[in-house]
Amino acid sequence: QLQLVESGGGLVQPGGSLRLSCVASGFTFDNFDNYAISWFRQAPGKEREWVSCITRSGNNTNYADSVKGRSTISRDNAKNTVYLQMDSLKPEDTGVYYCASQYSSLCLRHRIQMTNWGKGTLVTVSS
Repeated sequence: QLQLVESGGGLVQPGGSLRLSCVASGFTFDNFDNYAISWFRQAPGKEREWVSCITRSGNNTNYADSVKGRSTISRDNAKNTVYLQMDSLKPEDTGVYYCASQYSSLCLRHRIQMTNWGKGTLVTVSS
């Protein structure tokens, strides 16, 4: 059973930066590079929304308009890890950030398409 663990959240002032990590484990007859990975976030009182995704090889990435130009997703398959670098953070970026896996060659963005989820890491942007 694939397991995902997020880390790197915290309290940051507006304009600051954070780098979130998503570490995968639990592979049996499988490899991390069989999975595309997405990041989602959920603000208090709001629906969980897609933020970004990266394909298996890392050659293709996509971003929600709300974070485009301020965030960079990357992966290190040797470390079974995906990163989300977030810069110029705004108060509206506050929320719990989740990573999710997709056994797919495509970069997917719908919650129902995800197969495994982490438990999330909290990002708070506030002065």
